[in-house]
Order: sequence, then structure tokens, then C-alpha cells
Amino acid sequence: MSTYDRIRSLPLRIDGYRLEPLAREVARGFTLKRTVVVLYGRGEEGRGEEVDYEVERQERFQEHGGELPLAGEHTIDSFSLLQAGQTEYRRWAFESAALDLALRQAGLTLADALGREPHPVRFVVSTRVANVGRWLESYPELRFKLDPGKEWTDEVIATLAAAGRVDTVDFKGVFRGEFGAPPDPDLYERVVAAFPEAWIEDPFLVSATAAVLEPHRERITWDAAIHEWSDVEALPFPPRCLNSKPSRFGSVKRLFDFYDACAEHGIALYGGGQFELGPGRAQIQALASIFHADAPNDVAPSGYNVLEPAAGLARSPLELNAGPGFGPRSDT
Repeated sequence: MSTYDRIRSLPLRIDGYRLEPLAREVARGFTLKRTVVVLYGRGEEGRGEEVDYEVERQERFQEHGGELPLAGEHTIDSFSLLQAGQTEYRRWAFESAALDLALRQAGLTLADALGREPHPVRFVVSTRVANVGRWLESYPELRFKLDPGKEWTDEVIATLAAAGRVDTVDFKGVFRGEFGAPPDPDLYERVVAAFPEAWIEDPFLVSATAAVLEPHRERITWDAAIHEWSDVEALPFPPRCLNSKPSRFGSVKRLFDFYDACAEHGIALYGGGQFELGPGRAQIQALASIFHADAPNDVAPSGYNVLEPAAGLARSPLELNAGPGFGPRSDT
């Protein structure tokens, strides 16, 4: 039985829904806005998070998005079909809320419904290189996912390498190839040599960078281009590992079919997020706990996504609160 088949027929009663705004300053002078979709029925509420980065789209959604005819009896699969015309981020918000509500109405955790055992989640912290030292002062055991850039001088690279805390280097080649500076073969060469155990995420492959990375193919992993299994088949060579960001898949079925295909082809996974501010953070942690708990998951509790390190944050591996629904009500 496929993973999706285990939950596709879960009954779902929706009496109505509402939209709740979320906002948080995530960098000095920059406030991120998100929208929580709350479906309710039979005395329960299910929540999902719209993670679109465009502020105007979020504001339009909050103002005009509360008029969809969703009330009635559904299954997870029939509700998913109603969302087929939505953008991937919007569809994920509604479908994750529906899965949360259906599980709560059934009194099940996602792990229960899938017949899987959850495990504590190993996580890394994604931050700017300038912040690494301050985080290590407060949490010396932390590990990181970092984005190499022009500020990575030989001295910076040597300092990071000496700390031995970097699990993933993300070149963001998909974005930089279209919108940013051209790829720097010298930077690629210095970084991959300094971090011989780290995953190399989303390189921008042109002839010069491909030549640099050829000896490191087994460490190359992909993220931004992966929205379904067919995207994996279109990669330039079969990967050993991939970064899975659930909101990019849109539908629960597409995500779970991707999990099954990766398992069949022996592809390891680690989880990533989209700067979730609300229920989406707990949900990506819940998925990591079920499908790839012992990986360098970029799903750290939201307390790590702050301007300054704070005391008392949960440590890795992360123990999740058990209870019905698609993840606990908030991340730990």
C-alpha cells in the first residue's frame, strides 16, 4: 500500500474556515507576513500555513480568500481534488489544514495513520555566516546549513572549517543563476575542499563549476527545483540525497508519492522549510520525524530564526509533543 493510500480515505467534516494573519520581523527592517488557514468541524480545528513570500499576495488572500465553498463531508482525497487550481503554496496551506483536521477528528497522529514510528528530529540551523560565532557561544553543539557567497574569504572559510559544525552548503544556484551573480568556480572549489563531509546543495552547473564539482558528485543534492518525482528524473544525474520542502509539492499526494519513489530508488532525504512562522513549522518537523529523522534537517524551532540568540531553546535531536493531528499546535 502506498503512503498516500493510508490516509486518502480519512473522513473530513468541514463546517467552515477562517484566515488568520501572521507577521514577524525576521531581519532588521524586514517583516515577513504569512496566513494561517483554519478549517473547523465537529468541535475540532485543523491548521495550515500559506508560505508565499509576496506580501501583496498574502494581503489579498487575507482580504478576499475567505469565500470558498468548502463546507461539507469530504475525504482527504476528495478535498485535495477541490484544491487542484490553487498555487502550490496555497494548495499546501489548505491540504495541510485538512489533513490536520481529519486526523484530529479521528483522534490520530500522522504517524498512527501511516503506521510508522516517529523519532526525535536532528536539525541544523540556517543562518548568515556572521551569526555563527554568536550561536556557538550559546549552543556549542549546534550544526549549520550555510549559504556561501562573496563574503566567504579564505579566513572565513578556515574559521568555519575549524569549528567543524557545517553539514550543508547551499549555493542557491537555481536562484542565483536567474537573478544573482554568476557562479564563481573559485568559490565552489574553496568551499567543497574545506567541507569534505558537507552536502553541496543547488549548485549552478555550468562547464567551469561542473568541472570543479565532478569529483564531489555523490555529495550534490537539490532543493529549489524539486516539486514532484518527475523533477528528480529530470536532474542531470541520479542524486544520493535531496532536500524535501513539503510546501513546494502543493498536494499531500504529490509529497507522499515523492517519499515512496525516493525510498524505492534509495535516495536519502533531509527536510527543509520556508521560514514557517506558525503551524507549518511543527508540520515539517512532524514529517521529518517520520521520514528522515536522523538527517541534517533544516527545520529548527522558530526560536532559532531570530535576530539574536536567546537562552533556553530546544536542543537537537528534537523531541516532538505527541497528540492527534498533523504535528503539535506549535513547534518546540
